Amino acid sequence: MKLEAKHYIVFGIAILIIVLDIIFLLAIKSRWFKPLIAIALIIAVLPLWLDTLAEARRHKELEEKFLEFVRALADTVKSGIPIPKSISQISEADYGALSPYVRKLSRQIGWGIPLRDSLKNFANDTENPLIRRSMAIVIEAEQAGGNIQDVLEAVTSSVLQIKKIKEERKANTFSQMIQGYFVFFIFIGIMIVLQVNLMPQLSEISGTVFTGLSGGVSGLMNSDLATETATSALNFQTIFSGLILIQGFFAGLLIGKFSEDSIKLGLKHSLILMASGFIIYSLAAGF
Repeated sequence: MKLEAKHYIVFGIAILIIVLDIIFLLAIKSRWFKPLIAIALIIAVLPLWLDTLAEARRHKELEEKFLEFVRALADTVKSGIPIPKSISQISEADYGALSPYVRKLSRQIGWGIPLRDSLKNFANDTENPLIRRSMAIVIEAEQAGGNIQDVLEAVTSSVLQIKKIKEERKANTFSQMIQGYFVFFIFIGIMIVLQVNLMPQLSEISGTVFTGLSGGVSGLMNSDLATETATSALNFQTIFSGLILIQGFFAGLLIGKFSEDSIKLGLKHSLILMASGFIIYSLAAGF
């Protein structure tokens, strides 16, 4: 992914928020100190995250429009027109995100570039695995002298079947995605209850026990110091916040793999879970 001017501007804004947060809120130990750091990090990665989502939408549209392109090409070839002329005829149609690549393919053929090379360039330019596989089949069939019409129809059927499988899988895994979010926020609730209710009680108990034990060691430690030591020993805020970040990261990857069959797209779920979980826990726990 290439960094552009907008990315550097957002990075600067995030750094400015962190600096101001440290200057104004660290000294007074505000409960907004760590949430603001989390918000700054979210702002920093937000453009990269949006670019990833835009790229995913682009590939989805390319696959949908590629199906229309192959269907139109198959129908044109079925009428007896050779593939190069068929591509030139259908290249002026609107194929959305695929249109620039189709028109480039038509121009390359018109310039006398061999059909095999033109189709290979077309597939490589889209950077889409499905289109690359489909074009490889068409190229091999054209080179071997096979029936291009049957090959195009087979490619159309294959692309359509893959699209249906993806849609069915996404529909079937939607409930699992909701369940993953639900379980994660229950986990956050448990961490908050432990931190707010259980940990202070354990600290008091440990402080009392530690104070009693320290009283018999020649008065080396007073009760206030013992209580403070025991309380700091039982301070699990950092541990709990780390657990939430780890849980959110891997839960998001699993949700992305199950729902969209892509760990890369799972990063968007990871970002949502990690950011929301850390901010909720930081505000609720009061640190």
